[in-house]
Formats: sequence, C-alpha cells, structure tokens
Amino acid sequence: MISLETTGLGGSVAAGHSSDQIENMVPVKDRIIKVTFNADVHASLQWNFRPQQTEIYVVPGETALAFYKAKNPTDKPVIGISTYNVVPFEAGQYFNKIQCFCFEEQRLNPQEEVDMPVFFYIDPEFAEDPRMVNVDLITLSYTFFEAKEGHQLPVPGYN
Repeated sequence: MISLETTGLGGSVAAGHSSDQIENMVPVKDRIIKVTFNADVHASLQWNFRPQQTEIYVVPGETALAFYKAKNPTDKPVIGISTYNVVPFEAGQYFNKIQCFCFEEQRLNPQEEVDMPVFFYIDPEFAEDPRMVNVDLITLSYTFFEAKEGHQLPVPGYN
C-alpha cells in the first residue's frame, strides 16, 4: 500500500496517518457526507479518464474506497501524472487519502485500460468544526497531465 502525505486544502500538510490511528477511529454515524468524483484530462494528454462512481456516502471516521478508470486509446505508450483538489476548500484539511494514484507517473501502453483506486477517509474532527456544520457535499477532483521530463506539477500546499 502506498502511504501518502495527507494534503488538505484549507489546512496544512500533515504526515500520513498510521494504520493504528485509522483502525481506532470512531465513525460519526449521524453525520452523512456525500462525496462526488470528478475527472479531467489536460488537452496535452489523449487519455479517457473518468470516475467509476459518481458519488458515495460516507461518515467521518470511516474508510471508503472509490475507483477511477483510465484508458490510453492511442497506438503508443503514454505516461500521465495527476493532481487533485477538494471542494469546498475548507473541507480539504479533513480529507485524508490512504492510497491513491496522484503525483505518481502512470504508464499506459497502447489501448491499455486500468482501474485506479482511491482509499480515503474524512477525519472525525470534521464533525466538530463549526465551519463544516453546513457542509454535506465534498467533491474530489483529479486532473491528469502528460508527464514530460523536467515538468513539475503544482503540489497543493494549503497553508
């Protein structure tokens, strides 16, 4: 499993959470949040990229798994790399990805199609933040770019 740094929009970058912390989270069962998924591809990349589900319902403190699908419809290998963001901005600090494909190069051979998992949770502290009281919808959005040598992607640093 890939351990990622937790990057939250609207908050600071925090170290990834340990499996003990995740296993000991207490779900906030009375706080249901709809998470929607968005997929974009930069004009330079000729991939088909889409979420496999449009939405799921989660509660803070409970892990969830979602999938995106990417296909290289061309006749040559292409390497892509993705960035992500979370809307609303302020909720990003509570959105924790345990495993995902962002910021890592993904090579797809001609006509290859792959499933890309995103394993995440919303921190239980979300339910205690007065700024989140009216937030019941969070959108996770990924954008894929063609990976080019020397090209640096913007890394979200939400300080």
